[in-house]
Amino acid sequence: MAKYIVKRVLLAVVTLFLVCLITFFSMNAIPGGPFNGEKAKSQAVIDALNARYGLDKPLGQQFINYMTGILHGDFGVSLKTNREISTIIGESFPISAKIGLMAIVVALIFGLILGCVAALNRNKWPDHVIIFFVTLFTAMPSFVMASFLLLVFCIQLQWVPVWSTTSHNYILPVIALSLPPMSYITRLTKTSMLDALGQDYVRTARAKGVKPTKVIFVHTLRNALIPVVTYVGPLTASILTGSLVVEKIFTIGGLGSKFVDSITNRDYPLIMGTTIFLATIMILMNLITDIVYKIIDPRIKLE
Repeated sequence: MAKYIVKRVLLAVVTLFLVCLITFFSMNAIPGGPFNGEKAKSQAVIDALNARYGLDKPLGQQFINYMTGILHGDFGVSLKTNREISTIIGESFPISAKIGLMAIVVALIFGLILGCVAALNRNKWPDHVIIFFVTLFTAMPSFVMASFLLLVFCIQLQWVPVWSTTSHNYILPVIALSLPPMSYITRLTKTSMLDALGQDYVRTARAKGVKPTKVIFVHTLRNALIPVVTYVGPLTASILTGSLVVEKIFTIGGLGSKFVDSITNRDYPLIMGTTIFLATIMILMNLITDIVYKIIDPRIKLE
């Protein structure tokens, strides 16, 4: 286990470095610059700004300087607001994390319940209804669902404000983010439950007269949760890092909206800072998932 963890940590460091390398040179390869805005600036002003932020140096030197700053905990400052990138991330990420964690909880609870109901009512009308809707939600991206919810409940019905300072502003974003993973968890739970219900230990428990509820929740659901647990890690990372467009649609001041704005404004340090931060979350969650998977099922060998 220790050897595996060391290998994964080293691989994570290499992966993160490649993310920094590709992101840095890709954003600099796009024509234009961060100071080419709507208001025309003289070349002297642009040159002065480039010199101030170190953008007048060769790209290779810029990358080395940036990575050196990262190793010292310095993510730089925003080219648009002149604020520390670490401060922007520290203020914005808690909002994204709050919405993301609520979406994960909703997806897990309803996904497990609906998956169990579909498995226990196989080929009956509850199963058909559940599978129809989860297939629909799986095929519909979260940003499409967000636009639909915004149009119906905010503009047409006016049940929920587009944005407010109350907790109501989290309802629609959480629904939009939770429906696709909830649908996948439902299908995953159903498949795992059906597989577990056909195992010999379940038939033996039923033959011994074990209560049906105990058979379902102790013998069946426990083993059916292993694939779901494996999915929770990538799910957490994907929701926390994949709410970019949803946050923008609902004008939520989270890290996702800041990331989208940074791309639009060509704010290089903010693009790099948010990319590194989100990539780190993704890598860590996948590492934790692999370790937890091994703890749950010791028969699995991690090479």
